[in-house]
Amino acid sequence: MEKQKFTDINELYEKFFSNAVNKQQKMIDGFEILANIEFDERYKTPKELVYEEDKMKIYHYHPISEKKTTIPTLIVYALMNRPYVMDLQSEKSFVRKLLEEGLDLYMLDWGYPTAEDRYIIFEDYIEGYLANAVEFLKKKHNVKQINIMSKCQGGTFCAIYASMFPENIKNLVTIASPFDFDIEDGLLFKWAKYMDVDSLVDAFGVVPGQFLNMCFVSLRPYELLFDKYVAIINRLDNPKVLKDFLSVESWIFDSPGQAGEAYRKYMKDLWQENKLIKGEFKMNGRAIDLKAIKMPLLNIVGEKDNLIPPSSSIPLNDLVASKDKELHSFPLGHAGIVASSLSQKKVAPLVAQWLLSRS
Repeated sequence: MEKQKFTDINELYEKFFSNAVNKQQKMIDGFEILANIEFDERYKTPKELVYEEDKMKIYHYHPISEKKTTIPTLIVYALMNRPYVMDLQSEKSFVRKLLEEGLDLYMLDWGYPTAEDRYIIFEDYIEGYLANAVEFLKKKHNVKQINIMSKCQGGTFCAIYASMFPENIKNLVTIASPFDFDIEDGLLFKWAKYMDVDSLVDAFGVVPGQFLNMCFVSLRPYELLFDKYVAIINRLDNPKVLKDFLSVESWIFDSPGQAGEAYRKYMKDLWQENKLIKGEFKMNGRAIDLKAIKMPLLNIVGEKDNLIPPSSSIPLNDLVASKDKELHSFPLGHAGIVASSLSQKKVAPLVAQWLLSRS
């Protein structure tokens, strides 16, 4: 019996040290892969710069299949993150799938505000840059209306624009975009109510992107600062997994600063006072009425979106006067709704076919 115990202990130690050696070798191999891997997968689909105004740029994607419409589609992303998440990796590129389906696609890139932009106001983004982008595309294609596909904060911007200039928009798509800012199931929405926006803007002028990043990370600190990095250690020897992980990580922490005065109005009027759905929001003194939106609307939400929960996005469908309006939900998160295998297989084809059938 004693001899059996001794043998069991030897086997235990042997397994322990064998596992330790294997783990060590896996780490060594992983760090070697990490040192040599190329993970910059941004804007993988060919495109060209066609319009530029201050920091804003508009890119036209080269067609990769026969165009099925003469109506161009403009993608409008948020100011707070970079739009290349929609074209991050070829096999997951939302943009590429839209092109394969036959859309004529443009991307609006807001750029990176600098100190000279601190006095840009909220209205400048919508009545200035966005309005000029729409006019440029109308003239370029000799059309009276264009399609707009928007994501997150970009959806809020585009809904406001569409209510002001409905004659310019043929179809409106909003993806994971906030409209009701008085919801109970979003930590970001509760936290924003207590932000001292005036002190923040007065102190920085241009609100640092790093500050906003830490705010987003603080919503799920364990998962975003610890858990995912522990999990990736066990997969360091898998180049594809590493490449995917690093590509997404680089996007997450690539956050532009925010022009102070525009950020002040955005946070106080919308996030803190919820003026848009109350009918109290104004642009240069003009009241914004979402009922002025009568064009077809496609509203898409992510069931696992912890940043912009569906409860913030869904009310838009009841606030507009569109007769042709749809709401679709997918089991995806805020980034995954436009940057995952499932989004490319399910969400992008839905958007493309919806637009093509109405263009």
